[in-house]
Amino acid sequence: MNETNVQPGSFRADNKFRITVSEQGPVLVYGRPPLALQYIVTNDEGASWDFVEGESLSNDEQPMALCRCGHSANKPFCDGSHKTAQWDPRLKPAGDKLLDGARHFEGPTLTLTDNKRFCAFARFCDAKGRVWNLVRESDNYRERELTIREADMCPGGRLSAWDNETKQPFEPKYEPSLGLIQDPALGVSGGLWVRGGIPISREDGSEYEVRNRVVLCRCGHSANKPFCDGSHASVKFRDGLSMVPPEK
Repeated sequence: MNETNVQPGSFRADNKFRITVSEQGPVLVYGRPPLALQYIVTNDEGASWDFVEGESLSNDEQPMALCRCGHSANKPFCDGSHKTAQWDPRLKPAGDKLLDGARHFEGPTLTLTDNKRFCAFARFCDAKGRVWNLVRESDNYRERELTIREADMCPGGRLSAWDNETKQPFEPKYEPSLGLIQDPALGVSGGLWVRGGIPISREDGSEYEVRNRVVLCRCGHSANKPFCDGSHASVKFRDGLSMVPPEK
């Protein structure tokens, strides 16, 4: 087990959980982690504020094959459409770390790291004053807590808030699980939200850095595959599942 391949603040899930991204086809999920719709809901000002969990979907298949080309007629599951669809399945190498190329924004008590390549366009970072501004006033209790919250809500892990004293990141606690992101405000479906340190590998066995939260592309258009880069918003991707969140 290679613990040097685990992002600080994250933990590797139990060995039964793993994901293999096919070179030309679907995302293969092992271990039967829970799979449910996850809706981005807004506050009174119309800004992204929270996730509300919706319907759970069957995870009985082993492995569970989830579409990543965006063309399946049975989304989120693969139906073999990747074999005839026009799409670019190429994957990024597995050696990169989340902090490679990340920008650092230092404040009095917190530092914010930001790697744009992993932006899933969920927009929690704008909720109560943009997080890049809030971190610079993190000696104020309200701004400090908002910085941590807005960074923690970032599903793809683009943003992380780090304590300047301990040098450790703040991370929400997640059990190994999968979420199908739905964005009613934009009327689009987002990526596959992988939580709780489930390791993700390519078919040749090379493993991506293990992270507590990451979003994989489902629309087939990301330039950072297997990860989401927010392209689903520009191509207006819809998976055909309900866009109406349950009442919280």
